[in-house]
Amino acid sequence: MTVRSTIMDTNSFRAEHAETLAPEIRQLTSKRSQVLGESYRLFYRNPVHLVRGQGQYLWDKAGNQYLDMYNNVASIGHCHPAVVEAVHQQMMQLNTHTRYLHESILAYSDRILATMPAEIDRAMYMCTGSEANDLAIRIAQCWSGGTGIIVSKEAYHGTSALTSGVSPALGSGQPLSPHTRLVAPPDFYRIQTADQGAWFAQQIQQQIDDMRAQGIKFAGFLADSIFSSDGVLPGQPGFLKQAIDVVHQNGGIFIADEVQPGFARTGEAFWGFARHGIVPDVVTTGKPMGNGIPVSGLMAKAPVLAAFSDALPYFNTFGGNPVSMAAAHAVLDVIEQEGLQAHSLHTGAALLAALQELQATYPCIGEVRGAGLFIGFELVKDRESKQPDKALALDLVEALREAFVLTSVAGPYGNVLKIRPPLCFQTQDIDWVVSAMDRCLRKLTG
Repeated sequence: MTVRSTIMDTNSFRAEHAETLAPEIRQLTSKRSQVLGESYRLFYRNPVHLVRGQGQYLWDKAGNQYLDMYNNVASIGHCHPAVVEAVHQQMMQLNTHTRYLHESILAYSDRILATMPAEIDRAMYMCTGSEANDLAIRIAQCWSGGTGIIVSKEAYHGTSALTSGVSPALGSGQPLSPHTRLVAPPDFYRIQTADQGAWFAQQIQQQIDDMRAQGIKFAGFLADSIFSSDGVLPGQPGFLKQAIDVVHQNGGIFIADEVQPGFARTGEAFWGFARHGIVPDVVTTGKPMGNGIPVSGLMAKAPVLAAFSDALPYFNTFGGNPVSMAAAHAVLDVIEQEGLQAHSLHTGAALLAALQELQATYPCIGEVRGAGLFIGFELVKDRESKQPDKALALDLVEALREAFVLTSVAGPYGNVLKIRPPLCFQTQDIDWVVSAMDRCLRKLTG
């Protein structure tokens, strides 16, 4: 089974764009192609050469200031001084692997598990979200004795052999595992149903039944609870619960991929899954955990983890090393001290409302939806048909780049702008975003 990517092949620089570039930018793109290989992608027809970042702002080599509306890796803001200082201090003391005793990893485990439901009481550490999801799939297979994994149709969960096999959005021609099944995403903009929970639970059951018919034993459902790569689909809080009940009834586990919706981003809860009143069996995190420092985590229910850990050793040389743990501690400190969960809720609601006001002026805006500082801005040819307008979305992304606002697209049609700024985004930044959207849409739609 192969699919065409929207993550890697939309909003990408291509060789034919080189003719219009400034000489220095053209030289850099050419050098990248020569030394980095052709798998890499660049954003924008006119790539941005960034040299500095602070908070929600970035600067290019020419000194132009940009508003970052996309980067969740620097989750609490670019170059946050608390993270910089914590990493610097730890680097001067010790940085070594996890087969020596160190207090920091234990203290952090206590802190992160305290944010979870009580049933989740074990933690393990890696360097990337791909590694965390890879391990989570292995745990699901050990727990269930099966191999079948369900993900959404445009999901992205990593780049390892296991995780790329459950990441249909990863790349053109990317083969999926023959034991992967794709469930329709909860696109309730297009799907009219009186009961979102029952509808989605039925989709999960259908895929489990298909596995069973093919002689594949179901192992688990892996999902990002805001379905970000599917086009930012938050749905009604709680709609996921029935689906997770179906997962458990069929002997599988639920893996909550919290790389994107976690760490206070939705505002409604510290973790994206908590919006739905559910308890995952395994939770995975990625680089936002350390504000970009390579660190990731896997938190799990003890009995579920034991199915793997009682039989197999696991060693990640630098997963949870002292420097990465220092960064992760600093991120939790900042979220708590700066009140970023409440900030995300209130500032995100204000941004959502301001973007929704544009709908009255532009019929091409089909829906603006989101939770906290995670918003999907969907563009359509007309509101009655809801036909996606990918060309307009890509042109808008490029026009916003010229207006010094950085974002990108998501969803199976490539027509949803994924608006996901660092959590330090402020109310006074809203006018920059909305006025730039207004100007660009007016120019593009005539």
